This record gives sequence, structure tokens and C-alpha cells, in this order.
Amino acid sequence: MTLAIFDLDNTLIADDSDYLWGKFLVDQGIVDRFVYDKINAQFYEDYQNGTLDMMAFLRFALAPLAAHPIEQLHSWRQQFIDTIITPLILKQAQALVEKHRAQGDTLLVITATNSFITAPIVALYGIDHLIATTPELINGKYTGNVVGVPCFQEGKVTRLHEWLALNNETLEGSYFYSDSHNDLPLLKLVDHPVAVDPDEKLHNFAIAQNWEIISLRNNTKS
Repeated sequence: MTLAIFDLDNTLIADDSDYLWGKFLVDQGIVDRFVYDKINAQFYEDYQNGTLDMMAFLRFALAPLAAHPIEQLHSWRQQFIDTIITPLILKQAQALVEKHRAQGDTLLVITATNSFITAPIVALYGIDHLIATTPELINGKYTGNVVGVPCFQEGKVTRLHEWLALNNETLEGSYFYSDSHNDLPLLKLVDHPVAVDPDEKLHNFAIAQNWEIISLRNNTKS
């Protein structure tokens, strides 16, 4: 089977779930508005610029998980999915996923955003396989720490190779769809890299490499 790999944020959905989860926590009064919102926005800007300190961001982003009981977290997460994420589901992204499913391809989402946030989003697309940054869970409580390598930049390549070995899969004929220049290490690895509504750096790189560039937000394709 061919492996069809999808980034999540700004690829399968029309925004960034990690950033929006932070905004949701602020809007619900779960975290301090004036402190959290400013820091969250700065980390998102760093991500867009390719200068994100991933470990510093994770210490910040995972702290709210460690501060509350898991039942309460699940309740907030469901509200977040229903009110914030569901309207961001892209019909053309769903169609692309279904095209690969119909071809018998193995479907996989790989994302830097932690699995607590992303697992239920990926489930909305009916995709069984997810590689994401993994928050540590001990005795039913999040610790605020990370398990293994964060799934970001070169870390996505590391985590994917681990997954391939465990699942007896290869990258022969593989596709990877992403919007971000942060995913260039993995885009360079697959047989069919596809830039999806790409940021400027990825757009320019894709043109130089003659990679396919598509939009899942309108009907344009180049």
C-alpha cells in the first residue's frame, strides 16, 4: 500500500488547533488572559517564522493539562471540538482523504500539536493512524512533560521512521501534504511532496523544486 501522510493544522483544517486551544483556554477563563494570550501569540509567531523553541513552547502549552483533572479536560476538549474545530473542517480536505482511502492507501496524520488536542480531530476524518507530540500521562493525570521526541521539524522524520518500523510500512510511493516550511525535512523525504496552501517560504521552495502546489480552500491548483 501507498502511505498518504497529512499535516493537520492549516492543511486538513483551516487554522491552527494548538493556537486555538490556547485561545479557547483564555476565552473560557481557564488561564490568565493577559499573561497566557500574549505568550501564546508570541509562540505562534515564532512557529510561523521558523524560530520556535519547541521545548519551551511545550512547557507552556502542556501546563494547563497538568493543572486540571482529566475528566474536566475531556469536557473542555469536547466543547472546543464542537464549537471551534468542527467549523474549520475543509470539504476539499475530506475529499482528498477519501480519494486516498478509495485507492487503498494507508492514511496517516503527523502533527506537532499534541495528541490530547489532535486525536479527536483526526477521528473526524476517519483516519486511524496519528503521530503527534505525546504528553506524558501517569496514573490518569497529565504531568506537563513530553514522552519521546516532539513531533516537530526533524522530529517528524524521527517519529515517522519509528512508526514505519513498528507498522511494517515503507515510504515507497508515499505522499505528504503540508502547508508549512517547518515540514521541509519530511517533505524532502517522501516520493510525492505536496504543498497545501503553503506559507511563503514553502511556496517558494516548492516552486524551485517543481513540487505540486494545491489549495484545499478553493478550486485553484498549480
